[in-house]
Amino acid sequence: MVYSISKRIIPLIYGPWIRKIEGAENIPKGLPFIIAANHASYYDALLPAVIIAPKINRKVHAMVNSYYWKIFLTRFFLDMWEAIPVYVAKEKDAKEKNSKAFEMALKYLKKNEVIMIFPEGTRSKDGNLKKAYTGVAKLALKSKAPVLPVGILDSHKVLPRGAALPRFARCEVKIGKLMHFEKYRPGKKSCEEITRSVMKEIAKLINQEYNH
Repeated sequence: MVYSISKRIIPLIYGPWIRKIEGAENIPKGLPFIIAANHASYYDALLPAVIIAPKINRKVHAMVNSYYWKIFLTRFFLDMWEAIPVYVAKEKDAKEKNSKAFEMALKYLKKNEVIMIFPEGTRSKDGNLKKAYTGVAKLALKSKAPVLPVGILDSHKVLPRGAALPRFARCEVKIGKLMHFEKYRPGKKSCEEITRSVMKEIAKLINQEYNH
């Protein structure tokens, strides 16, 4: 009940800072998939989810830094949306906990739900793409779920690092075409190639180049 209400209210809260949404027709219906988006601001932490979830009438489970469970307000919304905590290397038992997080993501995908991941792993200070981790590729290979690339422009202007409140700026969200990777076999090389392919597609959506 609370989730159903929040699914309607949160998009209204986000709305004033969104200038334009393109590519909504690319959102698949009736199948599990992985959203992969660039990350430049606290503002975009749930942005792809609040746009996509109402259109597919399914939950979008974001993979989020475990730090945000230490803050009451963010913990409340993350738990409501059944987000998955991801742990940084310096945290105790991080490897074991992240293994469980990966299995949880697979479980949701098998239930025909949707996972959202920020391949860069952390926010970009200036909106320029950072080198991505291969988690999105590993998840795509293991689950055989396609990846939906999402590009977010100017979210770092809406809520810059250090800002307590949103600025008078607006961002754009561009949703790319679904990417399939069934032809790849599991392995380090495949993970690197898939990650690079996904990031290059995100780069096109936000008018950048990905050279990592």
